[in-house]
Amino acid sequence: MKRKLVILGNGMVGHRFAEKIAEYGGAEKFEVTILGEEPRRAYDRVHLSDYFTNRSADSLYLSPSDWYRANGIRLLLSEPAISIDTVSRKVITSAGTELPFDELVLATGSSAFVPNFEGVDKQGVFVYRTIEDLEKIMTYAKQVSKVAVLGGGLLGLEAAKAVLDMGKESHVVEFASRLMPRQLDEAASSVLKSKIESLGVRIHLNKETKQALGDSSFQGLEFVDGSVLEVEMLIISAGIRPRDELAKNSGIEVGQRGGVLVDDELRTNVYGVYAIGEVALHKGMIYGLVAPGYEMAETLAYNLCSPGQKTKSYAGSDLSTKLKLIGVDVASFGDALGQTEHLPIAYTNPRTGVYKKLVISPDGKKLKGGILVGDADAYSTLLTLYLNNVELPAEPESLIVGTPSKEGSAFGSLPDEAKICSCNNVSKGDLLGAIRSGSCSDLKGLKECTKAGTGCGGCIPQMNSILKEELRAQGKVVTEHVCEHFKYSRQELFQIAKVKGIRSFEEMIRTHGMGNGCEVCKPAVASIIASIYNEPIQKHREIQDTNDKYLANIQRGGTYSVIPRIPGGEITPDKLIVIGQIAKKYDLYCKITGGQRIDLLGARMEQLPDIWKDLVEEGFESGHAYGKAMRTVKSCVGSTWCRYGVQDSTAFAIRIEERYRGIRAPHKLKSAVSGCIRECAEARGKDFGIIATEKGWNLYVGGNGGVNPKHAILLAADLDEETCVKYIDRFMMFYIRTADKLVRTSAWLEQLEGGIEYLKDVIINDRLGINKALEEEMDNLVGTYICEWKDVVEDPEKQKKYKHFVNSEDPDPTVCFIEERGQKRPVDWPKKELVSN
Repeated sequence: MKRKLVILGNGMVGHRFAEKIAEYGGAEKFEVTILGEEPRRAYDRVHLSDYFTNRSADSLYLSPSDWYRANGIRLLLSEPAISIDTVSRKVITSAGTELPFDELVLATGSSAFVPNFEGVDKQGVFVYRTIEDLEKIMTYAKQVSKVAVLGGGLLGLEAAKAVLDMGKESHVVEFASRLMPRQLDEAASSVLKSKIESLGVRIHLNKETKQALGDSSFQGLEFVDGSVLEVEMLIISAGIRPRDELAKNSGIEVGQRGGVLVDDELRTNVYGVYAIGEVALHKGMIYGLVAPGYEMAETLAYNLCSPGQKTKSYAGSDLSTKLKLIGVDVASFGDALGQTEHLPIAYTNPRTGVYKKLVISPDGKKLKGGILVGDADAYSTLLTLYLNNVELPAEPESLIVGTPSKEGSAFGSLPDEAKICSCNNVSKGDLLGAIRSGSCSDLKGLKECTKAGTGCGGCIPQMNSILKEELRAQGKVVTEHVCEHFKYSRQELFQIAKVKGIRSFEEMIRTHGMGNGCEVCKPAVASIIASIYNEPIQKHREIQDTNDKYLANIQRGGTYSVIPRIPGGEITPDKLIVIGQIAKKYDLYCKITGGQRIDLLGARMEQLPDIWKDLVEEGFESGHAYGKAMRTVKSCVGSTWCRYGVQDSTAFAIRIEERYRGIRAPHKLKSAVSGCIRECAEARGKDFGIIATEKGWNLYVGGNGGVNPKHAILLAADLDEETCVKYIDRFMMFYIRTADKLVRTSAWLEQLEGGIEYLKDVIINDRLGINKALEEEMDNLVGTYICEWKDVVEDPEKQKKYKHFVNSEDPDPTVCFIEERGQKRPVDWPKKELVSN
């Protein structure tokens, strides 16, 4: 008989516990039931503020909708427990359901702490805790312009960011003398305060609230010092309180200040009843971070699923955290405030808003903690040194004033039990085991197998280092080189070509390579040169692949397709007739493409220049459908015709396509512009997509269709046209500069350390100080555009290349067609016949 396991709470920790039960074979031992108070399945509360941007919980859910059923788990939503009978061992739910249990796990989490001041219950006062809370906040915010957030901790600053993103005047009110008082010292808080205020958020410190102002609705705050803050809405994010009321009413022991008391095996004082996450009080500590809850969940799941084995013990958790708050990097780890015997080393740069502090042992050999504000690139390296007690270099200050390696030679010598990912409690040994199993040969697979790197992401550089070292140890080649002819990555070759003014493959391989080159490096170098100098691709014809060599896509049967540019998909009747006439003249097959263009298929090689000439004379130009270049910008009709449209998407799509036409990149680029949120142009399935709002345009990046479709991610919201174009300029040039060969923007963004938040920092906040250069480079490409078809049409020497035979004008005799549905198409390939022996 299976034992009955009931889990109270379907938050992040409750869900992780259920995952671990399934992973450890618990389905064979337990009949699992989860009670959830909220109306939706478990979601990522850490990234709750993303809901303000996406207006959808889909990206926040921790598992697919069928995950519970697939793992034999019964999930009851909107049905919390209302009482626990520890004698008859059953739980009563809000629906009156009686659930007997053999084991009971309290994962009820915490609720928002609401200070008890007069008027706190007025209309217009909200807590910031659940998706339902956010929906209420968004609805009420439509009628106000000034909002205050009570609480200057992690969640409070996230709430302030959300307020700012909604276009409201944003205030943060903090009782303490500094922001994030549990993680930052005075100096770090001062730097953070300056950075956040520069973005438009107003900070009020040392403020004790006396009462809320207003009659029935909230109109402001009056403080004990007599000052007043006039705002129209209040969001409370002033801390948490453990949800221990069920335990308290059931005779389960709780702490004097709240929290269910547990031992090192997460047991309460009642046999078979356990507590994990923010409701658990372990050695006097309530943890307000998800990583300790995950560690508790894994410990308890292992112990329940492994009877007779040596039990695991929970010894407490590290409180390290790395965040990006309103575009500002903030990280804290270990004894960050130096509360034990320590030797602090601090570095401050007021000009750039950077503060770094290390807390080291008195002998200078071990790292005890640290704080990083404004620049947290060294966080992953420092955290690994701290977690694994690695001896520091002779001059530890070099770790914050120098440029510490992101991969670091120290990681190879770490023991297998060394913790790499503190968010998900993944050790070096766990990573090595996944790699050695053969199922994880790249970073993406390693993240999926182990969950490492899926939390704050700070451990990704170490994961990458361990992955590469292990693959090398297995005798596998791990290299960033373009190919064996160049000992450089694509990014490095791009910089070499740009800095040294190299404009040909011959010069590049002579000065920085070896041998004669190959089919990998030749097109890569040609693309780099085209991306920098925008010269006609035919200048480098002999190092191109077939499509670029002939400025057309080769199709089955040996013919080529011709796709003229039709910006935004808009075309006049006269031009539509011209395309039909040219198609009839050369007997071409016509097909409307998915990108709203007309594809003329079946052209022989020798016909291409003549077809282009006819098209160019009628005002058409190359659509670059054959190149790793900017291709189409799809659009709906927008406000010009559609009754739902809020902006002129067609006009903007035409502007976008005409600006970026022909620009070469590491991979093809596609775009779309939708005139409203109904998204008829499918903008979020493109490398960059633009969606109209009442206030302007939302810009999304990093999407694609194809075999592995990806939804693009919001880069910036409610932009005017000029700002939107400026951000696209920067995004495209940053991608062209830094992506590896043949890497689409979606994969590039996934591999980019720091992901979308880092990209926002670069593109919007100019973190790297390169935005002016990116804009100038794009202006140069735009200003030097040449239609590649016209370039051939006007040059008789180039036209000579379009012959099938060197010594004859005859066409390829193997090209054959048949008729189908009134048009020609290639003959079918012969079917392979089975041959018996």
